[in-house]
Amino acid sequence: LEILGEEFGIEVTVRDALEDVNYVDDYLEEDSDESTFVTRPPVVTIMGHVDHGKTSLLDKIRSTKVAKGEAGGITQHISSYTVEKNGQKITFVDTPGHAAFSAMRTRGTAITDIIIIVVASDDGVKPQTEEVISHAKASGCPIIIAMNKIDKETANIDMVKAQMAEKGMTPMDWGGNTEFIGVSAKTGEGIEELLENILIQAELLELKADPHAKAKAAVIESSLEKGRGPVATVIVQNGTLRIGDNIVCDTTFGRVKAITDDNGNAVKELGLSETGTVLGLNDVPITGSVMVAMDTDKEARDIATTRAEHARAKELSKSTKVSLEEMSGLIAEGKIKQLPVIIKTDVGGSLEAIKGSLEKIANDEVKVKIIHSAVGGITESDIVLAGASEGCIILGFNVRPTGSIKAKAKADGIEINTYTIIYDLIDDVKDALSGMMSAVIREENTGQAEVRDTFVVPKVGTVAGCLVTDGKVIRGGHARIIRDGIITYTGKISSLKRFKDDAKEVANGYECGIMFDRFNDIKVGDFIETFIQIEEKVSVDK
Repeated sequence: LEILGEEFGIEVTVRDALEDVNYVDDYLEEDSDESTFVTRPPVVTIMGHVDHGKTSLLDKIRSTKVAKGEAGGITQHISSYTVEKNGQKITFVDTPGHAAFSAMRTRGTAITDIIIIVVASDDGVKPQTEEVISHAKASGCPIIIAMNKIDKETANIDMVKAQMAEKGMTPMDWGGNTEFIGVSAKTGEGIEELLENILIQAELLELKADPHAKAKAAVIESSLEKGRGPVATVIVQNGTLRIGDNIVCDTTFGRVKAITDDNGNAVKELGLSETGTVLGLNDVPITGSVMVAMDTDKEARDIATTRAEHARAKELSKSTKVSLEEMSGLIAEGKIKQLPVIIKTDVGGSLEAIKGSLEKIANDEVKVKIIHSAVGGITESDIVLAGASEGCIILGFNVRPTGSIKAKAKADGIEINTYTIIYDLIDDVKDALSGMMSAVIREENTGQAEVRDTFVVPKVGTVAGCLVTDGKVIRGGHARIIRDGIITYTGKISSLKRFKDDAKEVANGYECGIMFDRFNDIKVGDFIETFIQIEEKVSVDK
């Protein structure tokens, strides 16, 4: 259009469809009176390798037992809590440690002021620790290294410092600028020092916000709860979020009906950097989206509806057509095999992580096709949708189908798999994809024979008089005739004789007569190589 416009001298302006409903930019552009700004508590994100003690450390700080409730002791949901130290508040965000949650970790750093990287002092730097370091560095936030498990006999603080220094995080006592603090989630050693360090860093950052402004909060988790409806876990970034506020959150809107704090107590408002759950949205919001309070219900509804329509149009416009180059490759045989899946999870963060992981495990031959994904229980409409797609399976994460849904799925022949640990789900999908891949045929040489003479038998064909020089020759097996190093024939041995008798196989060092299936052009000096074909299942790289 722009090129055509240039041709005809018409000015073409490309306009963003969401320009009028970009509520986050509009909020940031609003003039704020800096005289009303106050110091806000820091938001601290705890990151690190799985099993290095992030949740246990947070437990010790809060003196509660969070880790016991997690499946396999692994954090699968983002949790956030506010604690008090020396009369000052600190909000902690606990992100999962598994590689599948990279997207969630990245989101955790987008709302954070300070990052704590937990490294087990007996285990050192692990692959996910390296991943976390790159996320933390990219966020540009101050980083504190908490060396956990220093109470263990096998703890080696110098090893951790050396490994971290290799990754560009040099300790202060080694002349660098990264604070390293030894802690023990078990005994509580070093925790006071850690909290004091956080408050010092927060002071240097001079974190300010306006408690009197319209509320702006970040959604760090979302779910659909029975009897409560869509629930969003938020951290307030500016203003104060109160019951009765009209809110918009990307494609969802509503009015705040109820707020519970991080301890599950009902409260009337959430202040700066405070965390809690909000009820009252019309749908489950996307994790990582921004929630903003609006003046009127109509304004919130219009913005969300327009954004939802645009998101739907974008989803529908995703073309499934293939280019001509790809087409020629696919014609060979229905090359692209797809495993259609429907994903239902209890919370938005897990959904995002599972989708990201499943998209990564596709290869040239097979891939996962996500037909539908949503937060909430498995419903009858999911069964109907799965029935419309051949071979579709339903994956439930921390959700279970009810009796009637199970019965309908069984009647319709729909497979429902439910999981509580994300690795199990991903491994099962990999196994399913492996089963869809074409088997690889592997050859194994069984023997070799040299043609010493040839005999033409009328009405039968040419018989090769051979000496078996290696392995054994098997009747009915596969064989190649090699002449001057070049393969001249590949086929089957139709007849094998030892003198005048038929033989099943002839071993090394013995002479035999060989005839081939519909092939008579055999010459003295040819080599016959025999082989068997073994079919092997292929697996998707884990």
